[in-house]
Amino acid sequence: MNNLISYFNDASCRSSLNLSRLPSTYKKWNLIVYFWIMIKCSLNNNAKQSTVFQLFFWILFFLIGEAKIYAEYRQPLFSMNIPYDLCHLIFQVLSANFIYFILIKRLFYKKHYFQFVVFLVTSIYLFSVSNRVFAIYITEPFFSNEPQDDLLSIFTDLDYLFCYYVIPIATASFVFVSVAFMFDLRNEKQYSVEILKEKAELELKALKTQLNPHFLFNTLNNIYSLSIIDSEKTSESISRLSNILDYILYKGHNKLISISDELKVIHDYIELEKLRYDSRLELIITEQIKNQNFVPPLLFLSLVENAFKHGAGSISGNIFISVFIETNAVKTVFKVENSFVPKEINNEKSMGLKIIQEQLKIIYGNLSSYLVKNKDNRFIVEIIIPANEN
Repeated sequence: MNNLISYFNDASCRSSLNLSRLPSTYKKWNLIVYFWIMIKCSLNNNAKQSTVFQLFFWILFFLIGEAKIYAEYRQPLFSMNIPYDLCHLIFQVLSANFIYFILIKRLFYKKHYFQFVVFLVTSIYLFSVSNRVFAIYITEPFFSNEPQDDLLSIFTDLDYLFCYYVIPIATASFVFVSVAFMFDLRNEKQYSVEILKEKAELELKALKTQLNPHFLFNTLNNIYSLSIIDSEKTSESISRLSNILDYILYKGHNKLISISDELKVIHDYIELEKLRYDSRLELIITEQIKNQNFVPPLLFLSLVENAFKHGAGSISGNIFISVFIETNAVKTVFKVENSFVPKEINNEKSMGLKIIQEQLKIIYGNLSSYLVKNKDNRFIVEIIIPANEN
């Protein structure tokens, strides 16, 4: 457990995320490690953004106020006002942050409206009184010899307090809260987009983990059948399977790969499958490649695999499989058509097609087209995706 805690503390940001550093004993904690680092990194980033925002806002707010005073009073009254304005700024910063981060976020957002109003009025009054006490007893002695007001008059002179302290504090707090709210709203939208993106990536990886074993299991069954029928063809099938496994292991985890890579492994798979069939198989492959577009790995391969398994593998007579691929600057079209036995639609095939549909939805949203239909004892699947992900 100490190793796990040490990893938590060392991984200060997502860029340092390396789950392979975890001891094998703690591999089950991968997701916990992932979300811990995400939260930790998010807090660090939020703290930095908040500090920069506060500095920029209050410096700008002070300079704008000073420019307004300078335009009205000029010298020497302007110089006399600067110490008071700096004193005001301290309590404006404190009150604005207290109102936004404590009162609004902990009371107003939780619908404790009565408590919010009571604490808001009380806090503005107390900050105003504290501001005046600070100005009279700490700031003024450095540059003024005027007699100091007593504490009772400070608390009870509401007219003076309202005009010179409450209004500036309330104004500064209102402006700060408005700007901070807009920045928080923007950050929440960005965070929501990032969370949805992370969720989509995790879902996509989960879908691939379902698809890869499904494909591998079927291919190993094919090799087993070949080893029984004709041992001379077994070595050829193993070589092609090696190419396919290499593709799955080293490229299958990518989000997108070139269409040429996908077609190469499709050809390997088709040649492997053709070893099982004789002249019963009528195979038509049409390629119209005008652009080297990018596609999700294993997407088209899984459709071809479905056509052989649920088409050729379930028919004792003549078998028909057609593969059509077209790419251009706008879109990629992939269409698979195979001989079809109506009763052959089962849960396994539905699961494979559902996984493919979910992949398209995650990567392309509503920009992709997915068509499945039965026509004249032919099962047809057609996918149209944009040439580029965006």
